[in-house]
Amino acid sequence: MAAVEKRRPAVAPVAGFTDSGRPAVSRAAATAESEEDFLRQVGVTEMLRAALLKVLEARPEEPIAFLAHYFENMGLRSPANGGAGEPPGQLLLQQQRLGRALWHLRLAHHSQRTAFNNNVSVAYECLSASGRKKKPGLDGRTYSELLKRICRDGEAPEEVVAPLLHKIQCRDHEAVPLDVFRAGMLTCFVLLEFVARAGALYQLLEDPTLAVADRRVGQAVLDTLEGALQASDAAATPSRYLEAGSRLGPDSLALAMDRALGARRPGSPMTREEFLEKAAALFIAKVKPVA
Repeated sequence: MAAVEKRRPAVAPVAGFTDSGRPAVSRAAATAESEEDFLRQVGVTEMLRAALLKVLEARPEEPIAFLAHYFENMGLRSPANGGAGEPPGQLLLQQQRLGRALWHLRLAHHSQRTAFNNNVSVAYECLSASGRKKKPGLDGRTYSELLKRICRDGEAPEEVVAPLLHKIQCRDHEAVPLDVFRAGMLTCFVLLEFVARAGALYQLLEDPTLAVADRRVGQAVLDTLEGALQASDAAATPSRYLEAGSRLGPDSLALAMDRALGARRPGSPMTREEFLEKAAALFIAKVKPVA
């Protein structure tokens, strides 16, 4: 008779037990749990979550470089990193905070209302962080300096933005609340875009050989732009003024230009600088000054 080989059934590994009879937790599982708890306790989990949300808001072309800049600019947001006691240290700290605030403000376009407002709040927090000898809060001097930095980095001519800064700046000693800060930041960014669009419009008007535009045509376009701005709501936000200017259709502009050229008046040149300054003045006239 053929021998029948009997095989033992496979026995599942038995969990280890402690002396008290309770199953022992594996060392690997305990280590993983403790590492996860550590990351949560020190804030790394929340920090990474916030960073990923910023990537989704901004949708940059190079996400890795964006994250590198994000983490680089995260410092100095806490009062614990307070200012140095010596004036040179305070000045350096202030410049670093201005740079970080400006970086956050540029993360999202002002048309992305929720993301932009969130970034404005973060920038306000950066600038409001207190040092050892400074009470928390944002003063008019820092606020005005940030406005100047935004306009300067936006490459708008100084003579174009100077009237706006005069309107929305605060005195150095004044406390600047968040709503005033938000309105000022939005107005600056909208003006820069308004001026950029006016510059693109001027390129369509200028004579490429002379690098200037016919004054009759330039003034006709400015008059049409002024009419569009005046038709907008008087209580509208700066972004609404930008939309009003964008609604200038090619038909209305062409009609205004034809009328200007058909007028029996001698033409004279209008430079790009003059056109931009007059266009910006139309926008600035609609901005309410800081109370």
